[in-house]
Amino acid sequence: MFKYAKSLGHRLIVGLDSDEKVKKDKGEDRPYNSLEDRKFALESIRYVDEVRVFDSTKGLEELIKSIQPDIMVIGSDWKGQKVIGQQHAGHLRFFDRVGSYSTTNILENVR
Repeated sequence: MFKYAKSLGHRLIVGLDSDEKVKKDKGEDRPYNSLEDRKFALESIRYVDEVRVFDSTKGLEELIKSIQPDIMVIGSDWKGQKVIGQQHAGHLRFFDRVGSYSTTNILENVR
């Protein structure tokens, strides 16, 4: 996804949910990795220029509004749904999931 997103523009900024937001959205046993670890991993990807953290839906909308991206890329599982902040982006592009990879599936198999 990051390679694809970076190919569409000059700079790739990735929004990252805070630990508190992940816990609220996915449950008390999440996130599996800390914010610092997740952010470090994302910053280590050569296609990613910057990682910005948000802690609420409103925070995500404000982040997108402040960036005013020409193109916003999100997972295709959001097709047909309201995408937070899309009105602040020039274009919205969807990226199809590769295989069945997801953190939720991995954690379910580990348990």
